[in-house]
Amino acid sequence: MVSKNTICLWYDGTALDAATFYAETFPDSKVTAVHHAPGDYPAGKQGNVLTVEFTVAGIPCLGLNGGPAFKQTEAFSFQIATDDQAETDRLWNAIVSNGGQESACGWCKDKWGLSWQITPRVLMDAITGPDPAAAKRAFDAMMTMGKIDIAAIEKARRG
Repeated sequence: MVSKNTICLWYDGTALDAATFYAETFPDSKVTAVHHAPGDYPAGKQGNVLTVEFTVAGIPCLGLNGGPAFKQTEAFSFQIATDDQAETDRLWNAIVSNGGQESACGWCKDKWGLSWQITPRVLMDAITGPDPAAAKRAFDAMMTMGKIDIAAIEKARRG
């Protein structure tokens, strides 16, 4: 582990599956190491995959197969900035179609319970822009969406 700060994500025996999916789905992502337990532990046996080192969109992570004691919550999410509708659709659909679920305002959850914000840069520009009326229109449009529709955000921004 090279990074001084690494995000540790808790899984119930599926850290390698999750890390592999993320590596195949998100740019600048990869599985870098798989570590097996040197002895028995509360959630597993010696030799089981204990931790997986991986990177998601350039962010170092550690997947810990800690067992069923803790679940992911929406209090933590990855926010992935997208450049166009095709990228937004690809990432959203990859998560949702792989056993995940849709949510509101660009959020979705993967099958391991981890939350993702698939956020077009256009949306962030629109809701943080200097024109408060345009920002409100874009924000109000976003509040009605699941997956973000860039054309609808741009239309709302223009008024």
